[in-house]
Amino acid sequence: MSFPVERPRRLRRTPALRRLVAETRLHPAGLVLPLFVREGLSDPAPITSLPGVVQHSRESLRAAAAEAAYLGLGGVMLFAVPEVRDAEGSAATDPDGILNAAIADVKAEVGDGLVVMADLCLDEFTDHGHCGVLDEHGAVDNDATLQRYAAMGIALAEAGADVVGTSGMMDGQVGVVRQALDDTGHDATIVLAYAAKYASALYGPFREAVDSQLQGDRRTYQQDSANRRESLREVRLDVEEGADLVMVKPAGLYLDVLREVADVVDVPVAAYQVSGEYAMVEAAAERGWIDRDRAVVESLLSIHRAGADIVLTYWAAEAARWIAEGRV
Repeated sequence: MSFPVERPRRLRRTPALRRLVAETRLHPAGLVLPLFVREGLSDPAPITSLPGVVQHSRESLRAAAAEAAYLGLGGVMLFAVPEVRDAEGSAATDPDGILNAAIADVKAEVGDGLVVMADLCLDEFTDHGHCGVLDEHGAVDNDATLQRYAAMGIALAEAGADVVGTSGMMDGQVGVVRQALDDTGHDATIVLAYAAKYASALYGPFREAVDSQLQGDRRTYQQDSANRRESLREVRLDVEEGADLVMVKPAGLYLDVLREVADVVDVPVAAYQVSGEYAMVEAAAERGWIDRDRAVVESLLSIHRAGADIVLTYWAAEAARWIAEGRV
């Protein structure tokens, strides 16, 4: 009777041993919390498709940011919902607009104790819901949109954003925003390029969160889910244009892409665990089909294990509390 020569199970025998040899570890500093602020709210408003997530008032946003800083999170990513929208997304560049006001509020609350990121895109601000301005045929005009992105990047930086997240997937967006920031004295502002952003089915709850006015879809500018090599090209271009960080979005269904991106770049890599990923776990857990807390931790570990240095997740604050309590 023969026996195995190697016994890997020795290292799995107790929780202490498993903790000792864990190859991937969660830490609050590697987590970023997306936050929504809606103009005109006096109290937070629940988002039905994202249980536990709200549209914040300006006051409650400050409190959420302060908690994020206390928990040691890596940062917050701010999204805003204006009261008035137009074809150009004018509120995005209004110094008194809700996003720019919210950035200033959060910076006043946390200072340099938390990295304040802001979404640089027009979709929340346009009355048609697209990420750019439209031409006479109703298609997104790439180069006209770049001009709006440059102006928005400057506005976000002047409001106090540490990081601007170029999420619109327009060709040349990183280079244009980087140049605009440098030309106006904002050379210290960081550009997080949503370099590999797919036209995913998992954005539905987010569209409720920002009260999206989208007509049609975004497949002419966001990536096709069938493609992998295309992501490496997009990432290469963004890094060449000056991206300080790059991101893969969504995270969970694109771990293969995330791994390849992490292997080829020499800048930090982020991944966005999007609203649909969050909602699926919450819905399955609510029905008793899965262990919610274990599924949350497993999903975050998988994204880090695939190569993400930074994970944007709606569970960031909760996961940070678990880490502090020794539950992870």
